[in-house]
Amino acid sequence: MTSAILFGSFFVLLIIGVPIGIALGSASLLAIAYIPFLKFDFYALGLISGIDSFTLIAVVLFTMAGNIMSQGGISRRLVAVADQLFGRAPGDLGTVTIMACLFFAAISGTGSATVAAIGLAMIPALVERGYDRAYSAAMVASAGGLGVMIPPSVVMIVYAVAAGVSVTALFMAGILPGFVIALTLIVYNVIQRRRADVPAAPLPAHHWREKLRAVNQAKLALLMPVVVLGGIYGGIVTPTESSAVAVVYALIVSVFVYRELPLRRIPAMMLESALLVSAVLVIIGASVAFGRIIALERIPLELSQFVLEMTQSKSLVLLAAIALLLVVGTFLETLAAIVILTPVLLPVLTSLGVDPVHFGIVMIVALAIGFVTPPLGANLFMAAQVGQISFDRIARRILPWVLTMIVALLIIAFVPWISLGLPRLFLGYGQ
Repeated sequence: MTSAILFGSFFVLLIIGVPIGIALGSASLLAIAYIPFLKFDFYALGLISGIDSFTLIAVVLFTMAGNIMSQGGISRRLVAVADQLFGRAPGDLGTVTIMACLFFAAISGTGSATVAAIGLAMIPALVERGYDRAYSAAMVASAGGLGVMIPPSVVMIVYAVAAGVSVTALFMAGILPGFVIALTLIVYNVIQRRRADVPAAPLPAHHWREKLRAVNQAKLALLMPVVVLGGIYGGIVTPTESSAVAVVYALIVSVFVYRELPLRRIPAMMLESALLVSAVLVIIGASVAFGRIIALERIPLELSQFVLEMTQSKSLVLLAAIALLLVVGTFLETLAAIVILTPVLLPVLTSLGVDPVHFGIVMIVALAIGFVTPPLGANLFMAAQVGQISFDRIARRILPWVLTMIVALLIIAFVPWISLGLPRLFLGYGQ
């Protein structure tokens, strides 16, 4: 009965439009009121302990760093490098767009920032080069999901906290899967361009000197992932400390080197980042209290036993988990989905021998596909806004991109080496 009250009230509140954090808190309080031996301070303790985490500081700082980079000239220089290096590759400017999202993802940590920064620069250029506007916006929305797949990633940090795994191992595990996603998106775009009825506009010639000039102008932007991730993998700084390094580095480059970000804008950007993250932290805190009630009611254990009684097939259970995550990602915010579903799904998968770091990557990629899946589709709304196109038009063009990403997800899910190869090679993970 407690489970019915907990989940039933939560989904009813979501359906009627109550914000996720409030829905989680309200459902938890209703369940606590029903359980005779619990008091309401149980919820308060869960709420406070959920956000009292040193690791979560990285969420705030990486968000700030991404905000600085999108407004400080770093993203524009990354786009220029991608255009020079990949502008004449198969798929022309579409390949450039996806690679620019890959570059920016390696320093931003969030999907929405990647869509905004790259979309503003690339969607008009794509349309000028002969691409349909809705197709272009759908491409940017899909490739923007790389923002949470390529380290450093805010979503990875939250999963690491929820699952109790190493942030460093998770960051390293996300590198190859991110490239797999990018490659499948590029292949789809190449196929579509070759089938297009309207030929693309002529491509400008790129001389090797122009390529070197673009790389030289963006050298400090390109060094940022080396500094941030190199410090983590080299054991110099923790992931949380690296987020502070990212903010300082982005500030120095944007304010004093590129001189495109006035100092007077910094307080406003700090406020914008704080307001954005505060909503996330409310969800995380409420989700921890929600998860404690789930654990108290032994829901993960009972679910695990039920699944194991139904089947012992790891592949079937993994497919079922992926299907659930794809559905949940369409209507539930990603960070909330992670903190709610991780304590439920992870025990079931680990009991069948699935590595928690590998499942973390699968979970993050599956939920990232929800970024571009209606009706929620946060990346779709952002791409529609920056591309100056209606949400309905972009939603109609997104399905092939979603299917392409699902194919890549299945490859990642059933070839664990893609996720675990680098952590095992460089960190000795699982040995």
